[in-house]
Amino acid sequence: MEKFGKAQAMRRSEDVRFLTGHGRYVDDIAPEGALQGIMFRSPVAHAVIDALDVEAARQAPGVHLVVTVEDLLAAEVDITMTGVVMENRDGSKGAAPTRPWLAHKRVRHVGEPVALIVADSLQAAQDAAELIEFDYTELPAHLDICAGGEALHPEAPDNRAFDFGMGREAETAAAIDSAAKVVRLEVGDNRVIVNAMEPRGAYAEWDGSRLHVAFNGQGVWGLKGDMARVFGLDEANVRVTNPDVGGGFGMKAAPYPEYFAIAFAAMKLGQPVRWMSDRTEAMLSDHAGRDLVTMAELAFDAENRITAYRVHTLCNLGAYNSNFGQAIQSILFAKVLTGTYDIQNAWMRCEGFYTNTTQVDAYRGAGRPEAIYVLERMMDRAARELGVDPQELRRINFIKEFPYKTVTGENYDVGDFSRVLAHAEADADIAGFAARRAASEAQGKLRGLGLCYYIESILGDPSEDVRVEFTPEGGALIYVGTQSNGQGHETVYAKFLSDQTGIPFEAIEVVQGDSDLIARGGGTGGSRSVTTQATVTLTAVRDMVAGFTEFLAGEMGVDPDEVRFDDERFRAEGSNLTPTMLEVAALAREKGREDLLTWSARTAIDARSYPNGAHFCEVEVDPDTGVTQVVKYTVVDDFGNLINPMLAEGQVHGGVVQGLGQALTERVVYDEDGQLLTATFMDYAMPRAKDSPWIAFDVEPVPSTGNPMGMKGCGEAGTVGSMAAVANAVQDALWDRGIRQADMPFTPHRVWEMLQGSRMAAE
Repeated sequence: MEKFGKAQAMRRSEDVRFLTGHGRYVDDIAPEGALQGIMFRSPVAHAVIDALDVEAARQAPGVHLVVTVEDLLAAEVDITMTGVVMENRDGSKGAAPTRPWLAHKRVRHVGEPVALIVADSLQAAQDAAELIEFDYTELPAHLDICAGGEALHPEAPDNRAFDFGMGREAETAAAIDSAAKVVRLEVGDNRVIVNAMEPRGAYAEWDGSRLHVAFNGQGVWGLKGDMARVFGLDEANVRVTNPDVGGGFGMKAAPYPEYFAIAFAAMKLGQPVRWMSDRTEAMLSDHAGRDLVTMAELAFDAENRITAYRVHTLCNLGAYNSNFGQAIQSILFAKVLTGTYDIQNAWMRCEGFYTNTTQVDAYRGAGRPEAIYVLERMMDRAARELGVDPQELRRINFIKEFPYKTVTGENYDVGDFSRVLAHAEADADIAGFAARRAASEAQGKLRGLGLCYYIESILGDPSEDVRVEFTPEGGALIYVGTQSNGQGHETVYAKFLSDQTGIPFEAIEVVQGDSDLIARGGGTGGSRSVTTQATVTLTAVRDMVAGFTEFLAGEMGVDPDEVRFDDERFRAEGSNLTPTMLEVAALAREKGREDLLTWSARTAIDARSYPNGAHFCEVEVDPDTGVTQVVKYTVVDDFGNLINPMLAEGQVHGGVVQGLGQALTERVVYDEDGQLLTATFMDYAMPRAKDSPWIAFDVEPVPSTGNPMGMKGCGEAGTVGSMAAVANAVQDALWDRGIRQADMPFTPHRVWEMLQGSRMAAE
């Protein structure tokens, strides 16, 4: 089978359902009559719990149950959440504090779950929560990303979660010491809140022997295993489902305390229990992102070639270890040293610290924007200090021969970074920038140009499952192990199967998010979904063609070697039978060959793929007000081969705007006591339509060798490139005003303060 996809720009079929109000989100499909749960949360960042009196709440009208950690302990369930433990530089394990579903003895951040109230209605549960007496002795909050202060956990007396390092420390130090030029820059990466369109929610049911939990996450099998573990159930007695999900961004991939608490309540009561977060609750309790400070160094020889790269990053971990399957720090910082540049000597040190902010730190939009942000800010600074054109400096240092193994063990199979960059330069009309800058200056505006050349490594489980089932009605179901959060999976998977089999697109239904219907699955995250799911679908189709070929050979009276399938029909020389896949399935059903009507497969991609691309951003800054506008934005990506270019472009547009949000408007702010001051959309500025220009998009494909389709994931690419492109553009606009340190977010007030500071320094 040589044809892997027709690369058609096809509109998403699921959009009609969503736009007409027929989506099946978790709060829409909870069982009728399900009881309503709400969480009583900590009002303070750090305190010893002196007393928790819930008796009045238990007696309140409409209340069925109030659950505290003491109830969980009495029931002898496992109250601990999973958490990833990092390895320190000296080989020892980092801190591994216990994280309970409900606060035990202490609270460690504002919004930490303390008790669950279950009542007939939301209003009844909220009224009962007002009756809870929560006495505590407040302790100092620790908000600085550094060692010291009041310890959040006895396992980490200095609040240091880990001290992680990787790379060639001695060689890097020697290269820096002997370099012709060393460029240094401290880079801040502001904290952001994910703010998925649909906040987190779930419901749970218990029939006396089997638990069903439905939640709006990014896959079902991880939570299935966790539910079995904490309640001591056989996995066969746990079913987890995902309905439609309104945005995930990595934040919804992890398990959360609320899911376990409502499952416990449902088992205790024998009635369905539902919970849905409101927006402020989500801002307090969801995994947050970024919040890093990095000191970076780039060393160059006399020909402007990079000889070494060294970074030291401080990371805000929040109150507990990440439970996102992989330690977010290891994902993040391993990528800092890869880049698209030929770097032989590199060393990374990262320190993570516990603080009284949100429950754990994660990343938003997945991808590795944090890592690329640091590296591309450094390349921009180096170009300025070395007096080299930014594009030329990148060309000098691009990896040019493949395959290429990086310092951190990534094995880049293919790439043509110079060709992609040249394409982007042409599309962005870089030659005309000087004239556009002059025109802006004539209007009293400062104009800047910024470049980011990114690369990312597609992560996650390389294996995936699929099942294709032919229905009596003459169609097909495809059961997938990934989970759509709005990316268009229903369209992509159905179209891909249609392309490979000739089954009409409209006759295919995609089924996802049910642990009873497919044995395993890796869920969605790390831009893995389409690449892994399409790969395993190819395996299933090949098995299907082979099985149908043997069956048809007997019906046609020919040798199996004489039967051919041309992606639409089976044919054999000398036979006038040319059945379609659906017609063969119908014949098999008629002949009693039920074994030919369901096809399952599991396979793994051979290697990771490495999408990469160039982002050019132009901004205008009003020096009188500090208002910064992105006025021109151009992207050229190498995504390898594409199944649906329209959906890829949509993913890039959304990702770019997400990066613009962090660069221009978004910033999490806490007061000195750990109270979140940006806990509503009145205080937390999400990007709006006026913040985004038209985003020009094109592709320059270099097919991957890591999977049979030659694909490279695209879900995160927009965010990975946009943060640094915008920041470098703003730095360029402000450079001639003497401003040498410009960090996100570039809000009007912050930019105005930078300009005022430069004026005062000049005077």
